[in-house]
Amino acid sequence: MSTYQFPGHFLWGGAIAANQTEGAYLEDGKGLTLVDLLPTGKKRWDVMLGKLDQFTPLEGEFYPSHEAIDFYHRYKEDIALFAEMGFKALRVSIAWARIFPNGDDLVPNEAGLQFYDDLFNELRKHGIEPVVTIAHFDVPVNLIEKYGSWRDRKLVGFFETYAKTILKRYKDKVKYWMTFNEINMLLHLPFVGAGLVFEDGEDQKQTKYQAAHHQLVASSLAVKACHEINPDAKIGCMLAAGMTYSYTCNPNDVMDAMEKDRESFFFIDVQSRGAYPGYAKRFFKENNIAIKMEAEDEALLKTHTVDYIGFSYYASRATSTDPEVLKNQTAGNVFGSIENPYLEKSEWGWTIDPKGFRITANQLYDRYQKPLFVVENGLGAIDEVNAEGEVSDDYRIEYLRKHIDAMGEAIEDGVEIIGYTSWGPIDIVSASTGEMKKRYGYIYVDKDNEGNGSLKRLKKKSFHWYKQAIESNGQNLD
Repeated sequence: MSTYQFPGHFLWGGAIAANQTEGAYLEDGKGLTLVDLLPTGKKRWDVMLGKLDQFTPLEGEFYPSHEAIDFYHRYKEDIALFAEMGFKALRVSIAWARIFPNGDDLVPNEAGLQFYDDLFNELRKHGIEPVVTIAHFDVPVNLIEKYGSWRDRKLVGFFETYAKTILKRYKDKVKYWMTFNEINMLLHLPFVGAGLVFEDGEDQKQTKYQAAHHQLVASSLAVKACHEINPDAKIGCMLAAGMTYSYTCNPNDVMDAMEKDRESFFFIDVQSRGAYPGYAKRFFKENNIAIKMEAEDEALLKTHTVDYIGFSYYASRATSTDPEVLKNQTAGNVFGSIENPYLEKSEWGWTIDPKGFRITANQLYDRYQKPLFVVENGLGAIDEVNAEGEVSDDYRIEYLRKHIDAMGEAIEDGVEIIGYTSWGPIDIVSASTGEMKKRYGYIYVDKDNEGNGSLKRLKKKSFHWYKQAIESNGQNLD
């Protein structure tokens, strides 16, 4: 038995995203969105970095988002399984292009609005709280092609219209909102994070940070609208988090680790504290970055800050200033990292570091003094269905057990945590690689990397384990 106690109202559940689950990519009036242009294979990485040939899907390429796991048609079946596990919350996102197919439409698409009405009704029928991300790696393609996406200030207005539309429509059904998913990913995968496509010779740093400013202003406008439309609702931001360790106690390494953490904290500093930090201003000056602001921007950012900090945690990172040490690189949710000799790695090279989870939670709470919400955490692994039709994913159970235990210790440390929605409670398309074989779920989906399969759902061993963990409010993790 644990020494810590999770709060009685703790929101246990799972997290998915529209672009990785729904499919039905042009159904019921939906427009193309950026993920619909991400193929599998070698070309995927180029597109994610902002190198795009055209604004329509290419012949001969496979686009996993077009069908995904067909959650659009199967959500009732899937929600029933989540309810069976005892979910208190399900984090989802709304597909912007389902509501405004072109992004700049004057009138929203009623069929899209109705789908999310039906989805939230189904969740509430099962006593599951919707936790809704307004933009989860999602920009309508028309806004990319016509305006250059978030590099153009006009996106702020389009986003505000979209946000107000859904905040009003679902004000009686949704209590928890988030503005942008992993907003710091804009710097690492600019097309995925902000729909940015670069021209040859373009100053990419300038463009990224100008786009970031527009997203930060848009986030503040969404916070303002949420508080006005439903004062009882809570709206947060969302960070792709993970402590950066200094490889040695060399002050140069320590400084480098601090700077890498600040690269991400920058976004949350603005959204939570309401102003551009001094270190960012210095960075802009030294890199000849000139942020174009409108007169009201600083006051807007200062006045309309978020209610809580949502974050994902999969792995910690490590850094060094020694060129020889830097040769030993490993993967980690897009963020580069040198290998940490004290930690094991997943099949995709991500370090497995439960104590880093506790450290990260403490670090965020110390910094912002606002409630935290763990909205992504999990293990991507290759699962095999055995001859008896079962998936014995003990490795996933072990990963989650240690991370939930670390989260409990963080709560014991005094960190206020609203809830825990583990990533991909049902197998979904991987955001980074587009694969299906990189599975996170408690529920197996019969589909392979090429799109073949029946889409049949199958409970894994971890399904029953997580049900037990929720029933015991985190006390029984055996």
